[in-house]
Amino acid sequence: MKRTLGTCYYPEHWSRDIWERDAQQMADLGLTWVRIGEFAWSRLEPSPGQFDFEWLDQAIDILGRAGLRVVLGTPTATPPRWVVDKHPDMIAVDAQGRPRKFGSRRHYCFSHAGYRDETARIVTILAKRYGKNPYVAAWQTDNEYGCHDTILSYSDAARNEFRGWLRARYAGAGNDGDIDALNAAWGNVFWSMEYSDFDQIDLPNLTVTEPNPAHVLDFRRFSSDQVVRYNRLQVDILRQYTDAPIAHNYMGRITDFDHYDVGRDLDIASWDSYPLGFLEDRVTASEDHRALFYRQGDPDFQAFHHDLYRAVGRERWWIMEQQPGPVNWAPYNPAPLPGMVRLWTWEAFAHGAEAVCYFRWRQAPMAQEQMHAGMLRPDSVPAAAYHEAAQVMAELADAPAVTCPKGDVALIFDYQSQWAWEIQPHCQGLSYFDIVFDVYRAMRSLGLSVDILAPDTQDLDAYGVVFAPGLMHIPAALEQAMAATQARVIHGPRSGARDASFNIPDGLPPKIANLDATVSYVESLRPSVQIPLAGGGAMRSYREHLETQAEAILTTTEGAAAMVEQGSVAYVCGILDDAGWRRVVENECDRAGIVTLDLPMGLRTRVTETERFWFNHLPHQITWNGMTVPPAGVIRQAKS
Repeated sequence: MKRTLGTCYYPEHWSRDIWERDAQQMADLGLTWVRIGEFAWSRLEPSPGQFDFEWLDQAIDILGRAGLRVVLGTPTATPPRWVVDKHPDMIAVDAQGRPRKFGSRRHYCFSHAGYRDETARIVTILAKRYGKNPYVAAWQTDNEYGCHDTILSYSDAARNEFRGWLRARYAGAGNDGDIDALNAAWGNVFWSMEYSDFDQIDLPNLTVTEPNPAHVLDFRRFSSDQVVRYNRLQVDILRQYTDAPIAHNYMGRITDFDHYDVGRDLDIASWDSYPLGFLEDRVTASEDHRALFYRQGDPDFQAFHHDLYRAVGRERWWIMEQQPGPVNWAPYNPAPLPGMVRLWTWEAFAHGAEAVCYFRWRQAPMAQEQMHAGMLRPDSVPAAAYHEAAQVMAELADAPAVTCPKGDVALIFDYQSQWAWEIQPHCQGLSYFDIVFDVYRAMRSLGLSVDILAPDTQDLDAYGVVFAPGLMHIPAALEQAMAATQARVIHGPRSGARDASFNIPDGLPPKIANLDATVSYVESLRPSVQIPLAGGGAMRSYREHLETQAEAILTTTEGAAAMVEQGSVAYVCGILDDAGWRRVVENECDRAGIVTLDLPMGLRTRVTETERFWFNHLPHQITWNGMTVPPAGVIRQAKS
């Protein structure tokens, strides 16, 4: 697969007389892709039914004639003021009951029928006009679903549609809703929360104390399904008029909807990579870690999302927006270390990206993002990222096609488990995402290439070891696949701790096939408390006490089980620190005959079918195993 570069461009922001110059400069740089249009609704339809497509026709023609390929975005993330005036109740409502105001973006509620109609109308008009345009080579639906906490809406529209969703989920005879089934599933006898009709059910916000966790979990499932439904509406329309591939651009650590479910309707998964911004507001890390990597980004956060979206896209994925310089939205916004834009680009390619598109072509001189760097400064002088992109372009000339082989190990990531941990963390700051990411970080520090798997994966036999930490509920099909596989499966903590309705299963957790163990009780630990493990590492934050005859293969210094195994199944009964997870991963790989590397801090590697890549995420050179990698450096080696 050929690697390509691109950028994000906003012709509506600039005078028409510089479009040709911009297009030619993009082409001269070697770019292939230009994404446009995703925020342009007010310029496409300034007032209801009054359209202006001339400027977009010209922009697409200019870009296409320069040899560039256009990714056309549907403009539904930014409904204009007149749409809000027409549908004033389309505005999303936050958990405190406050409507989100016009004046930014993503201000719609996925459940509003009127806005869905407006979406269908504008997408249909665009698809008819540009679906067969030879220069429009791909489409993007909307923009960054879930960004700015915009999945969960507590509007009247959401409440009404949630009731209908519940009727369908708890259908009885004749497919009518069975309220008794819902009451039983949710355990509503507790605190006299029982309902006699679905119309009595409200949304799980503004309750006196915490709402019923089963109620909240179903609301999270419903909210995710609304995103899937909304995205599918756009995809179904586009497919009537175009054969071009369709993508959506996800964001880092946005977990409020199931990306696998959305991805099944798309051809390509893309995501927006902002390593320095994410380090400041989305990576759980110590202040020392942030200080060390403040100009490089976390060494594993981007790679984790590369592998996640490779799974979401079923091997087809892009970077739709790559950070080119300082961003405007994080608590602190440093400039990347020289060489990091190149490193981030090559790291994405090493994980199988088809394209990396830099955000944005030219820095905006107005509005919310004027402090966000581009490939060009506002005065059109090339910025640092422009020159690093040119370097990558020159290096791509002799780069082989990229194909990612099967990973050394597999790691299951499940959005519903993330919701369950958020609903019932049991300890301040506990996060399913962080547990999975800690395991991933241990894998990467040992030089492993990782395949992230969806929880509906049926075939696990391709791997020697499969890690599945924190799967609060294990779906029946996955449970069967785990029971049947020849791979070693590493569970815990809280794996199989709840059924699909958020109830403790009969017989107590963990409900895991081929493991005879019972969690007798759990405890959460203060941040200052750690329980040392015999041989190194520690348990922190959360601990489970087991009753089992399974063999303890990892213990505390006091002799209590920290990890047990029974046949090919193992269970870690607590949250481990970095050293503890690294021990677990290294030991399991050793038993499976998988080669690991003792990499120094900041050095990471990735293998494709033809090359091995080495990435130095540190601000100084690393010398290891006879190889010297410069700061922010990338070394490519032909695979032997």
